[in-house]
Amino acid sequence: MLSTLTLFGNRLYANAILLLVLTTLFWGGNTVAGRLALGEVSPLMVVTLRWIIVAVIMLLFLKNRIRQEWPMMRPHIGKMTLMAALGFVAFNSLFYIAAQSTTAINLGIIQGSVPVFVLAGSILAFGTRVRMIQVTGILITVAGVVLIASQGSLQVLRALAVNPGDGYMLIACVLYSGYTLALRNRPQVSGLVFFAVLSMIAAITSLPAAAYEIMIGQAQWPTFKGWLIVLYIAIFPSFLSQIFFMRGVELIGPARAGVFINLVPIWAPILAVGILGEPFYWHHGLALVLVLAGIWMSERRANPG
Repeated sequence: MLSTLTLFGNRLYANAILLLVLTTLFWGGNTVAGRLALGEVSPLMVVTLRWIIVAVIMLLFLKNRIRQEWPMMRPHIGKMTLMAALGFVAFNSLFYIAAQSTTAINLGIIQGSVPVFVLAGSILAFGTRVRMIQVTGILITVAGVVLIASQGSLQVLRALAVNPGDGYMLIACVLYSGYTLALRNRPQVSGLVFFAVLSMIAAITSLPAAAYEIMIGQAQWPTFKGWLIVLYIAIFPSFLSQIFFMRGVELIGPARAGVFINLVPIWAPILAVGILGEPFYWHHGLALVLVLAGIWMSERRANPG
């Protein structure tokens, strides 16, 4: 039995496509987990417990490598703290707060806009040159996000009565895009060690938010089901997904691996309908098409020649 599991593990770790599909499936499942957490554990408590669990796991596995590579990270600790606070803590806090008042389908489709926000940010921050098709892709993706936020209603759009949850999720995506852009100049240490240190920083910087939730009387310690949800979030969308994604990049390169992220807004609606029984309306389908088309267009590069 053990030899069979070992063989399966080795084959899985050598299969980039399967690793990357599982990664995006776990990330898509995070949107469902956010909805399932309602009434089982409070949003900011989820964030704190998530990063504490991940930090402990990473420290157990990588403490020696962290000690070896720490001198290369120490000069960048201020930037790394900001990255963890915004990309991990603020993003996840807004994500789970958004899940209180919007659907998992909306969360997943809006989350699909991150690659386009990253492109827009690289244009503003680094002067990245883009083609007209990429600009068109940005506009199409924005149209998809607006369609979701307005629930497909011109009346809602005219009144600017956007669902607060969709608004929070949009802000979260902008913050995560900033974190992604900051990765461009991250310390030159191994990806796993970098993630391990960021997770430890996130665990620490998430404590004030949890304390605030306790102070205003809105904190809820996890129920039994809440603990299962927190463990899923910590182990699958956080710990395993990071390892699988880094291994996928190692096997087939960042460009090909990055394309798989586009599966997240596809998995999220499938899981939301299948597990939560959420209704899938026409504006969800149209918004999904717009977001995916916009991502595809925004990723086009000039032909070599």
